[in-house]
Amino acid sequence: MIKKSCRVAAIHDLSGIGRCSLSVILPTLSSMGIQVCPVPTAVLSSHTGGFGDMVLRDLTDYIEPALEHYKKLEYRFDCIYSGFLASIGQIDHCLEFFSSYPNALKVVDPVMADHGKPYKTCTSELRSRMSELVAIADIITPNITEAAMLLGENPYQPSLSSGMMKSFLVRLSELGPDISVITSVFSDDKAYNIGYDKKHSKFWRVPYTVVGANYPGTGDVFASVLTGSILSGDSLPIAMNRATSFLEYAIKTTYSYSTDTREGIMLESCLDYLTSNPTLCDYEQL
Repeated sequence: MIKKSCRVAAIHDLSGIGRCSLSVILPTLSSMGIQVCPVPTAVLSSHTGGFGDMVLRDLTDYIEPALEHYKKLEYRFDCIYSGFLASIGQIDHCLEFFSSYPNALKVVDPVMADHGKPYKTCTSELRSRMSELVAIADIITPNITEAAMLLGENPYQPSLSSGMMKSFLVRLSELGPDISVITSVFSDDKAYNIGYDKKHSKFWRVPYTVVGANYPGTGDVFASVLTGSILSGDSLPIAMNRATSFLEYAIKTTYSYSTDTREGIMLESCLDYLTSNPTLCDYEQL
């Protein structure tokens, strides 16, 4: 008997060139046995990092009618998962999606910035209103720059002590979510993804090795694996471990081929690892 899969409404953009957003979310979650129903916020000819003047089509006017259609169909979603938003109006539409499916897992990847500075498409108003989504989320997955922005801190955070890691995580949880995960955190020349489970008052971290390149879309892959793992019944540290180990493998594989970093990770060559490699319990309590 075939097990009925979970169904995720993924509210993200679709970029034609460069592996990120829906182009990596769809195959990643699908390989984990999760059905993805894309709700595109925008269509871009490429992602915003290094391909010049991309073409962007804002799909704000699509999201609300799509939601109304799904409600008429009485379509079930087990998870609503939001990411890159192209306009202020899309904040309201995401809030409508979340309120329309109160029993669904609410995952917010607050895509705003990286490496200490905001993305050029992310306005100050959009950044300020992102907290409204964070407030009703069950899980948030900011990188360290985005976490600092949400907390009103300097977005450039080169290194955090263990105490500062815990402080950031607790303060994020006070904004609303039960689970807060921060990626790309550095401490004493080591790299970690860190997380906090508010209900159980547990802090976790998973170390990983850094290579000499940065690839777009890695945050999307991490959040997707984390979401798929939790929907499949994994604990938070196991889900963090699964996401971190897969992403480290994919990044190292890509780096070994010296490909154009703008193209993102070689996801197609690495997905087998996600489904066949046993989860290693090398997470740590923070």
